[in-house]
Amino acid sequence: MKRKLVAMTLAAVMGLSVAACGSGGDDKTADDGKNTEDNADGGAADDGAADDGNADAADDGAADGGDAGAASGDVANKDKPLVWFNRQPSNSSTGELDMSALTFNDKTYYVGFDANQGADLQGTMVKDYIEANIDKIDRNGDGVIGYVLAIGDIGHNDSIARTRGIRKALGTAVEKDGNVNSDPIGTNTDGSASAVQDGTLEIGGKTYTVRELASQEMKNSAGATWDAATAGNAIGTWSSSFGEEIDIVASNNDGMGMSMFNAWSKDNNVPTFGYDANSDAVAAIAEGYGGTISQHADVQAYLTLRVLRNALDGVDIDTGIGTADEAGNVLSDDVFVYNEDQRSYYALNVAVTADNYQDFTDSTKIYEPVSKQLDAAKSPSKKVWLNIYNASDNFLSSTYQPLLQNYDDILNLEVEYIGGDGQTESNITNRLGNPGQYDAFAINMVKTDNAASYTALLNQ
Repeated sequence: MKRKLVAMTLAAVMGLSVAACGSGGDDKTADDGKNTEDNADGGAADDGAADDGNADAADDGAADGGDAGAASGDVANKDKPLVWFNRQPSNSSTGELDMSALTFNDKTYYVGFDANQGADLQGTMVKDYIEANIDKIDRNGDGVIGYVLAIGDIGHNDSIARTRGIRKALGTAVEKDGNVNSDPIGTNTDGSASAVQDGTLEIGGKTYTVRELASQEMKNSAGATWDAATAGNAIGTWSSSFGEEIDIVASNNDGMGMSMFNAWSKDNNVPTFGYDANSDAVAAIAEGYGGTISQHADVQAYLTLRVLRNALDGVDIDTGIGTADEAGNVLSDDVFVYNEDQRSYYALNVAVTADNYQDFTDSTKIYEPVSKQLDAAKSPSKKVWLNIYNASDNFLSSTYQPLLQNYDDILNLEVEYIGGDGQTESNITNRLGNPGQYDAFAINMVKTDNAASYTALLNQ
């Protein structure tokens, strides 16, 4: 059965942020919107409409199940299955969930991961590393453990959670309006910044000061956030100004973390910590990358498409998730949780360090417990429109999308993958001009506030 969290708990702390195959070919790369001619072969802008005549859509898709209903051509777009993924509809300032978007229809869900559990894991991982390696951490011997922090997007709930997780674990957190302040501080080599404070760690009978030396949102000149190149430039600036004081590099994701690692910290033996367990970051642990967090992208990608599959088939939404399907696909309750009131599935996180990184070297490997092919007679082919907010996003393009592409065949889904520019919602919505040719939708917004940009199209 689905594992349900207490709504009161998650509603207060979780507002998650945290790509497919057309019929045109085998190359299923997302269309980045810059060359519509390429369109990833499989992301078929030129494919034409789906065969609505033989695609059976789900009926009301209620969680209690039911028989498959009319063909997709007879189902209004506003009534078709919809999954928000990776970026949970929410207020980017307060984190309050957008329940209008999450309850758009009775076949609407969110799939992401437990942002706060993962953020706490990342902070604890950094703290544990410092304590276990204190003899080589304080590089200049001044008794101050200095760290710099790459912030992905100041308005993104996942980014906010990860910044808070680092600061809480290292004792540098300062409260603001009842929560840990997640604002970037610029430069703070003298410890005077108001958004953070100096923390302390007692290690081996000695007290060390912990200081956030610098932090900034990694946003490029075009407006794209989580920008790896910006992070590489930032570490160059920081290291030239106060490099001897930097003992730890922390990042809200591996894309930015690896950029800083390759640009400076690898050559200077400064441990760097990221998030996402991208393949290159996991491999870099053998070269001194301190660690990362797996957000169980394999489970998230499966859930993203499985929820749509179940809604399309008109079966209990828990089929193949918490309850085994006829093929034997099922997830255990130690890898995901479901919050019924939020209509949200959250994958759980795992710390990846030098102790276990060899178990995570292939980030695009299908999760074995849900790897069995569905019967096409009972789950016939359906067409799904799915977008990734930024075709250049390292995690989504190199990890999440390949996983989706592995699962879409197993689940008998024909997915058209659309890649955005990471800057404007219209770059994506402009390519949803005829939603009637699809049976279901999976949406990854540029900004978590902008769910209405998509639901307005489906309401037409």
